[in-house]
Amino acid sequence: MLAAIAARAAASDRMGGDLSHDVAALHDAGWLASCLPLEHGGQGWGCAPEGMAGAFEALRDLGRANLSVARLFEGHMNAVKLVALYGREDTQQRLAHSVHAGELLGVWGADDPASPLTLSNQPAGIVLGGAKRFASGLGLVRHAVVAINGEQGVLLALAPANDPSRCDPSGWNVSGMRATRSGRYDFTGSELADDAVLGELGDYSREPHFEGGIWRYCAAHCGGAEALFAHFREALQERGRIEDPHQFDRIATGAIALETMRLWLWRAARAVETRDAKPNTATLSLLARQVTEDNCRTVLALVERGLGMAAHEEGTAIERIRRDLGLFLCQTQPDAKRQRAARALAGRGLRAEDL
Repeated sequence: MLAAIAARAAASDRMGGDLSHDVAALHDAGWLASCLPLEHGGQGWGCAPEGMAGAFEALRDLGRANLSVARLFEGHMNAVKLVALYGREDTQQRLAHSVHAGELLGVWGADDPASPLTLSNQPAGIVLGGAKRFASGLGLVRHAVVAINGEQGVLLALAPANDPSRCDPSGWNVSGMRATRSGRYDFTGSELADDAVLGELGDYSREPHFEGGIWRYCAAHCGGAEALFAHFREALQERGRIEDPHQFDRIATGAIALETMRLWLWRAARAVETRDAKPNTATLSLLARQVTEDNCRTVLALVERGLGMAAHEEGTAIERIRRDLGLFLCQTQPDAKRQRAARALAGRGLRAEDL
């Protein structure tokens, strides 16, 4: 499966690129259902300590194969976890049935500034208004966990997201992650099921599951950097430049960077996903995110310096992965996350091992 996803990555690297075959492959391989809790026929990937190792390796593997697919899969894993944490039992059962049937889920948090998402109780039931932007997987995601921001806090709901007429990908004008089909989804007038609201106000930002969960997309970053570095070594070999002392230095530096982020992420994932994890454990994920970003950017710089203009040659795997990884690293508010980690350390003795 992974080899086939990697082989299709070049063809889908365009606006509106088709990842439906890759989503179907994830379903056929049992990966979508593996994210479900054990009691609902899954492997607990991302939502149970027993499934943490499988989730970690799956995200790295997909990051190596195609970062756009990894982004959608991470959103699916996150959505399943949020429903497992905060959804009613009937919601969880309904969701499990859909996922076993091949449904891809997502988590859409960013509001359209001109039309933020709202929820109202009307005689006909619960009705949404407004829109989400940067919604990954338009046309592929069937239900999305959406954040509804209000004066009293954030409320989560599981909303239908399968109406093509509500999708607008025109605002996704970026160089990387083109195939994620990100864009605007208009929920105005969408009716929710009675069990669609998840948990209570403020549950979305409850730690260690909010910031703590960022190890998941960072694992995909790590896999993308690993793939880029592997292509870099192959390119040096093909050009007969791998024995150059400067390239030896880059290879050693890159290998250290990859292993450093992997170890940090593995530690964070294990700590956050234990059943008795404390809220401040999320700081480990924040630190691991910073380590991941720094070392991914180290690998990007090594590849660009080591290959020169060849790293920017369109149509090559190196150029595509470089663009995708560079954009993926811009995940929401990196500066704010860095400050939260620093503030937590400053109040706890400045030692990560104390967290």
